[in-house]
Amino acid sequence: MPIISMFHGVIIRMFFNDDKKHHIPHIHAEYQGKEAVYSIIDGDRLGGEIQVSREKLVLAWIEIHKEDLQAAWNLAIHGSGILPIKGLE
Repeated sequence: MPIISMFHGVIIRMFFNDDKKHHIPHIHAEYQGKEAVYSIIDGDRLGGEIQVSREKLVLAWIEIHKEDLQAAWNLAIHGSGILPIKGLE
């Protein structure tokens, strides 16, 4: 699962061909050994849990990069390469 972004200790990944379990476009956010899955569409947490302060950063990042994330998702579900997306500063 490629890393598409990193910021403030959070690693954002997107699986290839990962539309079976959650059935909607989503990302995986990892922080200090914990992982949560978030919808690209509305930022809803689909599973898992990370520190609240980092979750707020992930949700802001999703909102800022929603179009880029949707484009990356479309590539990922077809097995194509994904370009990195800028993190938060």
